[in-house]
Amino acid sequence: MVQTVISRTLSAGGKMILLEKPHALSRIFFSIRALADQATWYQSRVSFDDPLFRSFYVLNGPAKYFEAKGEGIFQGDVWVLNASDQNLQYTATEILI
Repeated sequence: MVQTVISRTLSAGGKMILLEKPHALSRIFFSIRALADQATWYQSRVSFDDPLFRSFYVLNGPAKYFEAKGEGIFQGDVWVLNASDQNLQYTATEILI
């Protein structure tokens, strides 16, 4: 079992792969959190293997957190897009078995 914890700062309007596709192990848990003031409205988008963000999950307002767990969860690259006008810090955790 392996646990990965990542913290990255992303410029306003920027995008990046926050969690890379596991190659030898299987992901059983992952979470993404945008570290921002809960009272301030910042928008982020999370996309699964789609760097063009045609389909995405939105993190905004007080909901700046996404989590998935269990067997059969998404195994590909997890992208994040900072759709706000401020630089934001993101943390991600994954557990692989």
